[in-house]
Amino acid sequence: MIIFGTRVYLYQLAVLTLVCGWCGNPAAHTLRKRVTKFTLFFVPLFPFSTKFATQCTFCGGEQQMAKEQAEQLLAQHVAAQQGNPFGPAQGQGHPGYAPGGPGRHPNRS
Repeated sequence: MIIFGTRVYLYQLAVLTLVCGWCGNPAAHTLRKRVTKFTLFFVPLFPFSTKFATQCTFCGGEQQMAKEQAEQLLAQHVAAQQGNPFGPAQGQGHPGYAPGGPGRHPNRS
């Protein structure tokens, strides 16, 4: 007798403040990743489905989204946590900052 099935794993990636598409309120939304894995004898072997969604903490409305959109929201959240509210910087360097970090002049020690 072979016992097989699936198991769902739910990961909370971030808590974001967004305007809800369902209720229209600016509220906290949880960004979640749902991974469904195939199991054999209750041992998870490999994932066969991955979905991303945000859920409003005010009304409970849930919105599915593509992986790229979820990664973009997560990158914006991480950048805001690091002090850049406009998202991750594009390119290698930041204009006006030396490679040694903010506040350091490249020609001074």
